[in-house]
Amino acid sequence: MFQIILAIHLVIAFILIVLVLLQQGKGADAGANFGGGGSSQSVFGSGGSNNFMLKMTSVVAVIFFITSLALAYLGAQQAKGYQSVVQKPAAEQKTTDSDTNEPVVPN
Repeated sequence: MFQIILAIHLVIAFILIVLVLLQQGKGADAGANFGGGGSSQSVFGSGGSNNFMLKMTSVVAVIFFITSLALAYLGAQQAKGYQSVVQKPAAEQKTTDSDTNEPVVPN
């Protein structure tokens, strides 16, 4: 389940990056007001692309946040079963082999 949500999260992150990069900045309209560049008609109509891109970015951002929270929750659930080295009792931690006094190499 974690891997599926992670894959969805990565795809959504890529889509979000593309959507943000495709949007025009606020200063791009100032050039058009003074007769500069481009036609007023586009695939989405005049001014229609801004609303469409804003809505799509908002939807993708919400999905990104939901997958982020889901990954955090699942990661916390998986981490509950593990103990850190600091939490383990000293009797369980074995640093040297008692027979040869050589350090134990973990497998």
